[in-house]
Parts: sequence; C-alpha cells; structure tokens
Amino acid sequence: MFKELFTYRELLKTSVSKEIRGKYKGSFLGVLWSFVNPLLQTIIYSIVFSILLKNDMEHYTTFIVIGVLSWTWFTTSISGGTNCIIVNGGIIKKVYFPREILPISIVTSGMINYLISCLIILIFLAVTGIGYSLNMLYLPLIMIVQYVLQLGILFMTSSVNAYIRDAEYIVNFFVNMLFYATPILYASSMFGRFANILKLNPMTTIIDSYRNIFYYQTSPNFTSLAIVFIVSLLVLVLGYAIFKKLEKGFAEEV
Repeated sequence: MFKELFTYRELLKTSVSKEIRGKYKGSFLGVLWSFVNPLLQTIIYSIVFSILLKNDMEHYTTFIVIGVLSWTWFTTSISGGTNCIIVNGGIIKKVYFPREILPISIVTSGMINYLISCLIILIFLAVTGIGYSLNMLYLPLIMIVQYVLQLGILFMTSSVNAYIRDAEYIVNFFVNMLFYATPILYASSMFGRFANILKLNPMTTIIDSYRNIFYYQTSPNFTSLAIVFIVSLLVLVLGYAIFKKLEKGFAEEV
C-alpha cells in the first residue's frame, strides 16, 4: 500500500486538495466555514447548556469548542466519507489508481480542516485567560491516534457501502447516537465510577486528551491513549483487510 501511495502521491495531493476546495466551492465564505460551522454550534450549545440549563462550569464555551472541533473531524470523515467509493464511481470504472486514496484523502482533508479550526481554540484560550502551556505539544500525538481510528473505520464503511447502499444511512444513525455517548457537551468525570463505561467509546479518550492539553493544561492520560491507539491500529488492519477484499468488485457495484 505504501509503495503504491508513494507512486501515486501527486494524485493523493490533488485528491486532498480537491476535498478541501470542493467542500466549500461556490460559497461566499469558502474555507472560513471551517471556523463558522463549529463556532455557531458552540454558541448554540453554550446558550442551551450554560444559560437555559444553568451549567456553571468555568469557561464552559471553551470546554465545548474543544470537543465540537474534534467531533466535527470525526463526523465529516465517517458520515461524509462513507459514500466516497460511490461518489467516485465514474473514475473507478475508467482509470486505475489505488482505491485507498479515496478514504485517505477524506480523513486527511478533515485533519487539515481541524488544524485550521484549532485557531478558534487558541483564540478562546487567550480571551478567557486560560492561556497556553507546553502540553499543547502533544497535539500531533493525539491527532495521529484519531487519524488512525477514523481511517480504519472509513476503510470498512466505504467499502461495505459500495455493496450495501443502506450502510451509509446506518452509519449516519450510529454516528448521531454516538454523539450523546461522547463527552462533547459534558465532562466524562461527572459520571464518577461509571466514567469507565464511557471509555469503551474510543472518542471519549481522544476528546478528553484534547481537553487535557488545551483546557486543563496537563498531559494526556498516556495509558488510556496508548490503549486507544492499539485498538485503532487493530481497527485499521481489519478495515484495510475488508477494503482490499471488497475492492475487486467496486467497478461492477458502483
């Protein structure tokens, strides 16, 4: 896989660029929507939970925006990328290229958008007085874990969706349900001893890690993060195996 990706590296760059530009093509604000969308979501959640539901957590808006941004990367990769094989069916039928490029470009473009939108976090940290710490240097480490997890899942969902079109809607349903089982609007610690149940969801550890380095200004829980990384690698290997198994019939199915 790595050999082919290196051979077709220019195509991969073009595909990633197309995903980023194509997402906002024709819109007035363009790539600024990477800031606007999560910012609007954060404002709405802040109003509902801090004002209407009387949540008195200090710097709650900053707390939310950290979770929303990483979750946005997750949803755009999984929900938005599950149909990437079908969407590119015309190219798949006409030209040979490593099919892995399609899911990889989805996750990679989402990562770039996430990095751009991290400027929002930096602004909130400055405005609220939380400030910055050297623990933010762990950001690439956490992003690698999330990237591997998402790529493994997307290898599975995109390949299965080429054969079973209902898979896209099933995936969207589960992603929407997973939102409430992920500590985006609340802290996992509020569940006390039951917080370990939440950690069965890998995104719990990932989002908690982002909050550790940005909001709490501490290092992430390396043990939990290492476990999630190992799980993510297993998901990636399994997802890639499924992808390669089903890849042979993509041209006929799409």
